[in-house]
Amino acid sequence: MRQSQITRKRAVRKQQPITRTLGIDLGDRMSMMFGLDTSTGETMGPKRVPTTERGMEDLFAGLPRTRVVIETGTHVNWAARMAESFGHEVIVAQSRKVALISMNDRKSDAHDAEILARFGSSQPELLYPVMLRSEQAQAHLAVLRARETVMEARTSLVNCARGLAKSQGHRLPSCSADSFHRKVWREVPKELEAALHPLLVAIARLTRTIGRYEREVARLCREVRPEATHLAGAHGVGALTALAFVLAIDDPKRFKSSRLAGAYFGLVPRKDQSGGTDKQLGIAKSGDAMVRRLLVQCAHVILMDRGKPVDSALRRWGLALAERGGKNAKRRAVVAVARKLAVLLHAMWISGEAYEPLRGCKPAA
Repeated sequence: MRQSQITRKRAVRKQQPITRTLGIDLGDRMSMMFGLDTSTGETMGPKRVPTTERGMEDLFAGLPRTRVVIETGTHVNWAARMAESFGHEVIVAQSRKVALISMNDRKSDAHDAEILARFGSSQPELLYPVMLRSEQAQAHLAVLRARETVMEARTSLVNCARGLAKSQGHRLPSCSADSFHRKVWREVPKELEAALHPLLVAIARLTRTIGRYEREVARLCREVRPEATHLAGAHGVGALTALAFVLAIDDPKRFKSSRLAGAYFGLVPRKDQSGGTDKQLGIAKSGDAMVRRLLVQCAHVILMDRGKPVDSALRRWGLALAERGGKNAKRRAVVAVARKLAVLLHAMWISGEAYEPLRGCKPAA
């Protein structure tokens, strides 16, 4: 079929009313689909389709305008974008919220696809639909994830080198990870040269790779996401955290209130209340784990006492919270500051206002 015919067909499909719901359980190689016609009650499938661009294109091109329900997973971004390009309505269900799928004693791909289709046709709000990031934001976020993986690999090699030296009664000099391969090279004991020199060569290569990622992060902040540079003006927040925050949210208007930014990254407590019992639980840890970890690191910087700490309203609030005492008070204060920092960054993003460290605080005596 020619491209012009496909374009006309998609335009016509967008004007059609939705009478069908299609649930798709995405697999790595093959996916299971189940269709339901809400007007007649007829079903279609279950049927397997290849989890490839060609397989999904053939599936979506042959359907009238349909509500497509997909569960979050590895392939959800490109599959959802393809379905939308053919004029279909797409609902992306949160896999953590659909307990009927994850906790089913007789779980199968066909049954999962049917549950998605039936929920999507009658009560889609029970699927807790999520908003997907744009293709560009997803690609830029991949740069940060790749950098994080390389950083973890370098840390593992550095720890391995230090551990091997200690096992022989030696201690390698203390230094930063960036300068480790240079400062340690001449300090390697002779009996460990065959083991450690190749490790140091690998560490040097990883350090150069990390440098390239750092330059790419700076370029993205400067040329693609200038709002990240604005958010990096907040104390304790660097370019990496600001860029990751912006890319993970993508569209700041997705939240009705800035207070929802903390919950989006799983920095709010879980709740388990029944009758007279109301348990104290840990944080939800939903959303992007990398951004949540970066926000917690920024909270540590804001609350730290080493050197010359910068006074700010957020720091005062966090220290007051930590001084209340009780079990794990300091750790709870760090998480609370990270949550409030997410709210602050979103508010700065929406308003465009500059960071004011002591906004709303009384002058110190």
